[in-house]
Amino acid sequence: MLELGLVGKPNTGKSTFFNAATLSDAPTAGYPFTTVDANIGVTYVRNKCPCQEFGVECNPQNSKCVGGTRYVPVRIIDVAGLVEGAYKGKGLGNQFLDNLRRAGALIHLIDAAGATDGDGKPCPPGTHDPVEDVGFLENEIDRWLHSILVKGWPRFARKIRLEGRSLSRSVAERLSGLEIKRHHVLTALRSVGLDRESPDEWSKEDLSHFASELRKASKPIMLSANKIDLSVASENVERLSKLGRLTVPTSAESELALRRADERELIKYEPGASGFEILKRGKLSDDQMRALDSIKDLLDKWGSTGVQQVIDEAIYNLLGMMVVYPVDDENRLTDKKGNVLPDAFLVPKDTTAREFAYQIHSDLGDSFIHGIDAKSGRRIGEDYKLKDGDVIRIVAAAGR
Repeated sequence: MLELGLVGKPNTGKSTFFNAATLSDAPTAGYPFTTVDANIGVTYVRNKCPCQEFGVECNPQNSKCVGGTRYVPVRIIDVAGLVEGAYKGKGLGNQFLDNLRRAGALIHLIDAAGATDGDGKPCPPGTHDPVEDVGFLENEIDRWLHSILVKGWPRFARKIRLEGRSLSRSVAERLSGLEIKRHHVLTALRSVGLDRESPDEWSKEDLSHFASELRKASKPIMLSANKIDLSVASENVERLSKLGRLTVPTSAESELALRRADERELIKYEPGASGFEILKRGKLSDDQMRALDSIKDLLDKWGSTGVQQVIDEAIYNLLGMMVVYPVDDENRLTDKKGNVLPDAFLVPKDTTAREFAYQIHSDLGDSFIHGIDAKSGRRIGEDYKLKDGDVIRIVAAAGR
């Protein structure tokens, strides 16, 4: 299962975001390092379920469908707040960075209201510039990755040259515990112009630059401009959006309130929606009604709380994924047990039919004959590139 990492300074709203996205109960408080051990949970990315296009009622097995929207599970990890010098072990730095090893993408929670100072301590809204927090966190992660690369590099680089080994493959093997793949290494090498250079001739600056590009390729970062429920955030959201990073305005606190109220059946609310319906007005206190009125104003202004949009953007735009639906019977759209549109798989864009077969099961990939597109009924070959929302049957050789 794909994993997203929630990162940022203390007190930016990471644990509140985590609770809203997963409906968990991670502790939150107004002091640094409320999160000591990483909180790990499951959230969902949205996709248009093919059930409505086909006019059938689905019964998902590995995901869920609500009103024609398929919610596909994604793992999310909320780690201890990062402070300057974390790569040297300051604060909970070593633990923080170690928790990011398996994350495929990072969501950087920024206090867009400027109500958290450089050390992660609460301060009056508008007194801290949140733009400063963007480069600081990226620099910490770059230095962490560099510290791993530089350890024993001369001997490692010399061995590659003497044995004639592939640099990209060797680096990927060395960093496999960080979920860094060979294509990430190749992308970084091309970015810094070192793909044809002998690694034992690299300068200190070359290695530092390579570490930074490798982080961008293997652990891309987007911004969640949080606390938009505070009026001073609007100008900072606009400034953050101009930094060249994928940025989504969010109010994790509002999303959590809506999901909790929906869970108690006080309101009807779907994650990411631009509104909600009050179901039990008589059971709501005056304070609760005022809170909901305030959230309604926020939704009218921003279009949503942004939390679900962050998850969707991270999966589709930051990681470049899509959703494909495998079936065993392309006519009935079922698996072998008769479940309609049972599974939804997150796969990289441009995944081929055979590659998809391997993702379902290695034996299916080995014995692949062809695929069938359930929407068109057309037979597709092994090199056919799948599209988001495709419903596919894999036909394999019997007895393998």
